Amino acid sequence: MLMLFLVALASATLLPGGSEVWLARLWCQGEPGWWLWAVASVGNTLGSLINVGLGRYARHFEGRRWFPVSRQGLARAEGWYLHFGEWSLLASWVPVVGDPLTVLAGILRLPWWRATLLIALAKGARYALVLWLAGAWLAPLCA
Repeated sequence: MLMLFLVALASATLLPGGSEVWLARLWCQGEPGWWLWAVASVGNTLGSLINVGLGRYARHFEGRRWFPVSRQGLARAEGWYLHFGEWSLLASWVPVVGDPLTVLAGILRLPWWRATLLIALAKGARYALVLWLAGAWLAPLCA
């Protein structure tokens, strides 16, 4: 379970990872689904909140040569985020798109409690879907 938590946490940051495989593997080994859901959801939510925290301090480094995003790129991303609003964090579970969304939430200083709530809803729904799919498709293979 600790590995599931760590992989879920790391895969929600800007690091690559695939917590769904760990979740399905543990489910096939007979671990309780509600426990797997809770561990993966909490780990992945905390990983995204690390991104929010990093975003809160990203402005201090804007304009430096090594900063990964140009000022124009950051302005374009902020415009997109402001257009769709904080509800866009419900897409924080989407690969490739979700991590930058959480960083933008930090850059734009979304209150912690709202970021946490929206991200937790998205991550919890994602892992509920993964477990449902595991039950529907993997059950015959796990025996």
